[in-house]
Amino acid sequence: MTTLPFKIDLTDKVAVVTGGAGILCGQFVDALAACGAKVAVLDLKLENAEKKAEEVRKNGGNAIGVEANVLDKESLKAAHAVVLEKLGPCDILINGAGGNHPLGTTTKEYLFEEDLKEKAADAITFFDLDPQGVQFVFNLNFLGTLLPSQEFASDMVNREGATIINVSSMNAYTPLTKIPAYSGAKAAVSNFTQWLAVHMSKVGIRVNAIAPGFFVTAQNEKLLKNEDGSYTERSEKILRNTPMDRFGEAQELVGTMLYLVSHEASSFVNGVIIPVDGAFSAYSGV
Repeated sequence: MTTLPFKIDLTDKVAVVTGGAGILCGQFVDALAACGAKVAVLDLKLENAEKKAEEVRKNGGNAIGVEANVLDKESLKAAHAVVLEKLGPCDILINGAGGNHPLGTTTKEYLFEEDLKEKAADAITFFDLDPQGVQFVFNLNFLGTLLPSQEFASDMVNREGATIINVSSMNAYTPLTKIPAYSGAKAAVSNFTQWLAVHMSKVGIRVNAIAPGFFVTAQNEKLLKNEDGSYTERSEKILRNTPMDRFGEAQELVGTMLYLVSHEASSFVNGVIIPVDGAFSAYSGV
């Protein structure tokens, strides 16, 4: 169960969290429920969504698990219908679904001429990036933010405290080596966040984003840790460039999320992307 850094009153508010069964967004689900919100946990796998919702209910919160594919408009419509029936109109939308794909990732940080002459069988250079892999990453992160916003924001028009929070990334500021598709997709999420904030400003819907630094999750654990639990070379490089000398803990995103959700605390905050990264984005490397 998440320990709240502070508590806000979300009694009778309905929150929808895509990717809500994951490590990071699962913390958001716990916090929103602890503040009194009725939470819909959306996940591609119903089993995962229901498992997370059951955890919330055991801790005294109100949550339901809902199956939803954030890339399928019909699936989102069906999920929306369930939320309306069981919880009511959406007040808070957190677009947390996202991820990367191996086919949109290069094997090495840099291209050397010898990589083209004597390429290993499993090596992926820039020239080998698969269009379908790249497209998958863009769709999952960008369309996976746009489509749920289209579906659920219709509930929010002129509702007091209506807010959308997207999940961007450090990659949106400066692209990381090896992951061009993911970096580009998250940059699109940040840009879309600003666009949507302006677009929705006349109907009372605030739109902001959180840009997490480096947190160990199920998606990136194999990149950051060896089989024996020690850090990989890439992890060591990340830590050298994170002035706080550590990875973030999932619960350290909760305070920023609650601040952005709170109408009392952030009613004039709109169209911003807040980094939570241990000063990674501020560090020049020297």
